[in-house]
Amino acid sequence: MDLRPLDETTSVSPQLDPADMSALAESGVTAIICNRPDAEVPPSHQAAAMQAAAEAAGMAFTFNPVSMPNLTLDAVEEQAEAIAGAEGKVVAYCASGTRSAVLWALASAGKMPADEILAACRDAGYQLDGLRPQIVQLEAQS
Repeated sequence: MDLRPLDETTSVSPQLDPADMSALAESGVTAIICNRPDAEVPPSHQAAAMQAAAEAAGMAFTFNPVSMPNLTLDAVEEQAEAIAGAEGKVVAYCASGTRSAVLWALASAGKMPADEILAACRDAGYQLDGLRPQIVQLEAQS
C-alpha cells in the first residue's frame, strides 16, 4: 500500500488489493472510496470484490468511479459526502491516486484555502496546480 495523506483524516492511494483491507481497518481507517471504474481492473479488484473485503473488515465502502474526461460535480459531491460521513480515517483510491486527489481537492474547495489544498496535493506527490481556477470557482459558490 502506498497511502498518501492529504489532511488529518483523508489519504489517497494507487490501486488497493482486497488483502489490504484488514490492515487498513486495523490502522483506524473506517471508510474506503473507490474512484476506479470496474472496466479498468480485473474481476478480483472490481468494486464488488473490494466492497466485500472492506465490509468484511468492518469498513464502509463507496463506489464513486470517475474517468477524468467525464468528471462531474455530482462525483465531487459524492466524494465530499463520503468523506464527511466517515467516522474515522478515509482512504480513496484509483489507478495512481490522482483522480482521488482531484476529487478531494475539488470537494475541499470552500473548506480550506486553495493554496493549502494544492500544497497538500503537492506534498502527497500530485501536481494539481492546474485545478486552481476550478477550486476558486467552487470556493466562490460555497
